[in-house]
Amino acid sequence: MEIRKYIPTDWPRLCKIHDAARLDELRLSVGEAAFLTLEQTAKNEGLFDSSVVVAEASGCVEGFAAFSQDELTWLYVNPLVYRRGIGRGLLRYAIEHAGDRFSVEVLEGNEPALKLYLSEGFSIAKKSNGRLAGNEAFKASGYRLERALLQSDSF
Repeated sequence: MEIRKYIPTDWPRLCKIHDAARLDELRLSVGEAAFLTLEQTAKNEGLFDSSVVVAEASGCVEGFAAFSQDELTWLYVNPLVYRRGIGRGLLRYAIEHAGDRFSVEVLEGNEPALKLYLSEGFSIAKKSNGRLAGNEAFKASGYRLERALLQSDSF
């Protein structure tokens, strides 16, 4: 697997990955009725306000992440390749390029994502209830997880 910077020709693949994985995420949390495509949400939710990287396996983009120095804002993996280390690889890349403190938000019910973040040194800092970011017509509950840079961090 290779992680590299996003290029504009990756856009159609990111849309396919996001739309399939987002449905899985919503099935576990607020429900599929809250679904919006990446094309509908990328601009309003600031996908490109952060660094965007993709994970390629066998020459095909299979996941992507967006992050700033202090927050992971997007992480999606093609459902056909879940549990093959792509999400973990993207997360570790983001951690490696982040500042001393790093956070992420996870919808309540998304246990696979929560387990991944906890296994990589994040801890739950806060639980909140409110509206689903990007589709505020839906109520949502979630967690803010935080991770401090550890001396043992070396990837």
